[in-house]
Amino acid sequence: MDKKDINKVVLAYSGGLDTSIILKWLQQEYECEVVTFTADLGQGEELEPARKKAELLGIKEIYIEDVREEFVKDYVFPMFRANALYEGVYLLGTAIARPLIAKKQIEIAAKTGADAVSHGATGKGNDQVRFELGYYALNPDIKVIAPWREWDLSSRTKLIEFAEKNQIPIATDKRGEAPFSVDANLLHTSSEGKALEDPSVEAPEYVYQRTVSPEAAPDKATYVEIGFEAGDAVSIDGVILSPATILTRLNELGGANGIGRLDLVEGRFVGMKSRGIYETPGGTILLTAHRGIESITLDRGAMHLKDEMMPRYAEVLYNGFWFSPEREMLQAMIDKASEPVKGTVVVKLYKGNVSVVSRKSPYSLYSEAHVTFEEDDVYDHNDAAGFIKLNALRLRLLAERKRKMHS
Repeated sequence: MDKKDINKVVLAYSGGLDTSIILKWLQQEYECEVVTFTADLGQGEELEPARKKAELLGIKEIYIEDVREEFVKDYVFPMFRANALYEGVYLLGTAIARPLIAKKQIEIAAKTGADAVSHGATGKGNDQVRFELGYYALNPDIKVIAPWREWDLSSRTKLIEFAEKNQIPIATDKRGEAPFSVDANLLHTSSEGKALEDPSVEAPEYVYQRTVSPEAAPDKATYVEIGFEAGDAVSIDGVILSPATILTRLNELGGANGIGRLDLVEGRFVGMKSRGIYETPGGTILLTAHRGIESITLDRGAMHLKDEMMPRYAEVLYNGFWFSPEREMLQAMIDKASEPVKGTVVVKLYKGNVSVVSRKSPYSLYSEAHVTFEEDDVYDHNDAAGFIKLNALRLRLLAERKRKMHS
């Protein structure tokens, strides 16, 4: 890619040190106009400082957008319909945010006439893949600039020297090595690197930002009723709420009860393993409640097929293929299965644990008349004999053959 071909680039901009350095570096190396895009994904930070810093660096076109409702409704909720867990435990909080950011960047590029987009992901991680797969899926002709794969600013010292040379404001806590890096949005916080790199050492308590420790959580349980419609949460304790409001409230409840902590060594798409500390309080509650309502509304065959497809869905999402045909095909199946997933679930929150204690649905497949231990008129116990004999037929034939082979 010839740098002279780039006239305008849309940068995913947080306002932090790294992306501010990238902004200035783009201006110098590519001699192009930079448009910044900052997404409010519920990371819990004031975004006006990002605008002011962009203005200070000479940016004329600054986009700051509150995408919390879109994030939860169109990305988080579809993922939770699938009960997606990467490697059995990770709720994919970082992975699910990247396609939305990529989509917004491509939209802004079209609106502003930009011919390139840029991100601040490093060359070792998953996010570079997620961003760029999203870019190319939505605009196959877009040019992508990944500074971490191009520049020679390979250390924190060099980054700070560049910032000081170019009069980029540096927060006092950024002067030197950060103890760990943090990514946050409404679904989770992710902390990794530096103080967390040795997986044999327990993460210090100060790493956790959204949850109290289970030991410090209240000694009294909290009960929460969550209402569902077509597989999506729609209410808390009987009050209809927007998707982002529901997740915000569940985060508060989960955080106060020490729920949603995860210390994980995961297999990155690029090939290496990494250790991350995740907090997903609201998401952990939501997953448990969702499985609770599915338990009475989904047919066994549909539920088991969903469970078989879930690891594939989670891997597709983790690897950055949100806009791929395979994810859309899996989503269509999941959404079809979710149509009757309606009702309410009561969960009990207590010292880091969340458990289902009640579930009700107008579409429930649970029949007390069939499962009762008392006398009933709807189930003939003798039917089971034929059912068992038919299912045992192949086993009996195999046993007969085995006897002949060893006689």
